[in-house]
Order: sequence, then structure tokens, then C-alpha cells
Amino acid sequence: MVQAYILIQTEVGKAAAVASEIAGIPGVTTAEDVTGPYDVIVRAEADTVDQLGQLVVARIQNVQGITRTLTCPVVHL
Repeated sequence: MVQAYILIQTEVGKAAAVASEIAGIPGVTTAEDVTGPYDVIVRAEADTVDQLGQLVVARIQNVQGITRTLTCPVVHL
């Protein structure tokens, strides 16, 4: 299982709507609107790195109101 945090910047005033829509995407475990340099932080999981990439590019980045994402895979050292 591959897990990652996805940091999202949105258009002004769109954070709550973006978080709500992303929360319903399969593979997303949490999606919360936050304050600071990012507007939404998502935790997601997939079976492989490729599937995680597909989740981010094909599903999450297609949500209206998103301007930028940064994917941070979780590592276990």
C-alpha cells in the first residue's frame, strides 16, 4: 500500500467545495480545508505508485477550482 499527502492550492473561496468533492473520490482517506500556503490537504492511498499517480492526475487534479497540487508520498524509514 502506497500512501501520500496531497497539498492543494485552490482558487479564492473554493477550498471547502474542493475538499468536499475530493473526499468522495475512492482512494482518498481524508480531505480537509486548512489555512496557510495550501488550502486543502488530502491523504490518499493506492496499491501501487502508478495507481497513486493515476488517482492524483486523473481524478484529483480534474476537480474544478484546483490551481496546483504537490504530492508527498509517505515513507517508512
